[in-house]
Amino acid sequence: MGSTLILAVAFLAIAAWFAWRYYRLRRRVDEFANQIRRQEFETKTKELENLSTALTSLISTFDVRLSTLSSERSRLANLLEQLTDGVLIADAQGIIQFANPAAGRLFQNSQPVNRSIAEVIRHHQLVEAWRRCQQTRQMQSETVEVPTHHQYLQLVVAPDQQSSGTLLLVQDLTRIRRLETVRRDFISNLSHELRTPLASLKALTETLQDGALEDPPAARRFIDQIQTEVDALTQMATELLELSRIESGRLSLDLQPIPPAELLTSACERMQLQAERAGLSLRVECAETLPKVRMDLQRMEQVLVNLIHNAVKYTKPGGEVILFAEAGPGEVRFAVRDTGIGIPAEDVPRIFERFYRVEKSRAGSGTGLGLSIAKHIVETHKGKIWAESVEGQGSTFYFTIPTA
Repeated sequence: MGSTLILAVAFLAIAAWFAWRYYRLRRRVDEFANQIRRQEFETKTKELENLSTALTSLISTFDVRLSTLSSERSRLANLLEQLTDGVLIADAQGIIQFANPAAGRLFQNSQPVNRSIAEVIRHHQLVEAWRRCQQTRQMQSETVEVPTHHQYLQLVVAPDQQSSGTLLLVQDLTRIRRLETVRRDFISNLSHELRTPLASLKALTETLQDGALEDPPAARRFIDQIQTEVDALTQMATELLELSRIESGRLSLDLQPIPPAELLTSACERMQLQAERAGLSLRVECAETLPKVRMDLQRMEQVLVNLIHNAVKYTKPGGEVILFAEAGPGEVRFAVRDTGIGIPAEDVPRIFERFYRVEKSRAGSGTGLGLSIAKHIVETHKGKIWAESVEGQGSTFYFTIPTA
């Protein structure tokens, strides 16, 4: 009996010890869990030291990966924000779930998210490209002209492999199409400019071969005309080479602080005789107090002479050409104003293109390169050049040069 009692007491003591150990461990685990919730990972519990170390390492790794993902997400968001191409993500029903700012600008919709594809895109061919992609789950592409906005847009629609939705990429091809037009016009105009003097040369030489050489006065007249056509071709080749050198950045400038009045007066003196022969008044209006500008005087005089030459050529006798300059913030604005025939509004944006000519002036002499060269010289001086014109009333050509 006594031994049984002793065993029972011993058993109870052992059970109590284990219960106490369990309770103590349970309380430590609860405390540690609370520390984790509070992001407090310091503990002195021997039983949990290994667990604490492992969990702390795991949480540290998790934090690093979370930070990396957050950084990548920020970079991706910034990239999408800065893209000039539009990016949209639509679900299976065609409701836009994401759109970057460029997409909103290209489709002229400030809030495209949560709207339907048809509502945002508003172009039948582009919407049909999205529908084909949804049906076939294959990439689709469509290029359209949007006449109301003077745009060319290309839409590429790809199926989202992670869902039943689609990814849409829209690009503005307007500038590329415009460059293609400029290239075609350049080739066409160059062919025209070469064909005219070459045809004249051919006709003149054939006339000489057919007997005009036997008539000295006629032969001399034909030879003079041949010389004129050769000079025109030489000038065209020279200006093409010069334009190529300017466009490739190989034009060196001798920049000096020059008073605006000096530039205007010098150009006016060079063109005064030509203006008088055309029956025009050519004068300068410029204050002597204007700030100096940093320019290559020879090159900028070339720009002004070209503008004055055009003004004289397309102004009827009795008209006038005025050169003036005025100060602006950090720059001086120069201008050549005439009372000539003016330029049609649709032609004004293109007059600085190589060989571009307004149709009514096609009969005029010249290479058609002067305004393009002037534009590049001004831009090399970090300035801007543009024109304003009213058909039948005259034109004003402006350009700016930064002050010294």
